[in-house]
Amino acid sequence: MWQNSNVTEFILLGLTQDPLRQKMVFLIFLIFYVGTVVGNTLVIVTIKSSRTLESPMYYFLFYLSFADSCYSTCTAPKLIEDALSAKKVISYNECMTQIFALHLFGCMEIFVLILMAADRYVAICKPLHYPRIMRSQVCLILIVLAWIGSFMHSIAQIILALRLPFCGPNLIDHYCCDLQPLFKIACTDTYLLNLLLVTNSGAICLVSLTILTISYIVILHSLRNHSAEGRKKALSTCTSHIIVVVLFFGPCIFIYTRPPTTFPMDKMVTVFYTIGTPFLNPLIYTLRNAEVKNAMRNLWQVKTTSENRRRVESPISCLYTYDMTTSL
Repeated sequence: MWQNSNVTEFILLGLTQDPLRQKMVFLIFLIFYVGTVVGNTLVIVTIKSSRTLESPMYYFLFYLSFADSCYSTCTAPKLIEDALSAKKVISYNECMTQIFALHLFGCMEIFVLILMAADRYVAICKPLHYPRIMRSQVCLILIVLAWIGSFMHSIAQIILALRLPFCGPNLIDHYCCDLQPLFKIACTDTYLLNLLLVTNSGAICLVSLTILTISYIVILHSLRNHSAEGRKKALSTCTSHIIVVVLFFGPCIFIYTRPPTTFPMDKMVTVFYTIGTPFLNPLIYTLRNAEVKNAMRNLWQVKTTSENRRRVESPISCLYTYDMTTSL
């Protein structure tokens, strides 16, 4: 990788320097990360295995869970490893890779949330046209466009990062690599670069939040014309989506839409949307969604039944084999 720097590695200061707190960080975020991977994998497997979850909403939820798992993997394993390391070192190339992956999957999550809101808008506001508008080919095209948009966004971020010269200080006051912490130690004036960052990442966050807000306002307004049962089901689904939007976009806007200043809470805010939100999403979408819970329950029952049948058939098979051998 091309390197505009005399620095070949960076030292991450992490969340804390206190040895006792570092052990707490290790335990807490290990639990969070394992829970994130297990929860999102369970959602992915359930959607792929269940015939009742073949609607576009669950098609998009599949990609949201996939993006969540990858997004958390960009930062959590390194944070967990560094919590037990005396020297938290990350190479220049690893740092650039982390920035690229972080923005790729973070942007993908934003686009998928917009697609999920669009799906709910069509389902609630234009139910008669829903099968024609949200057919499988359209959903596939939308997901491909989301990946392309995320990739282009990440390319823009990595170009900004690669333009930063580093001539000595290599201490990053953070637990992961991102552009704002790197701006602080770069040997150049980063005002213009920060303006480009706000224009890119900040604009994506603000515009996406605006689109989502308008969409859900229209959706909630249109629910007046639905039956009580229809309103209850639609509100349950939309409430889950709104909770995810607030939890994700609030911290992102706080980080990416401001002048190049740092605050003591920046690292904890970043933890919330890079590790906390991917952990909470499976809980939000399963605990508040009866269809997903029923699909998971049926999947578990099928698995348990097949295992019990295998255990029952195994001794019979062995006994049959023994009898045949004895008779011979």
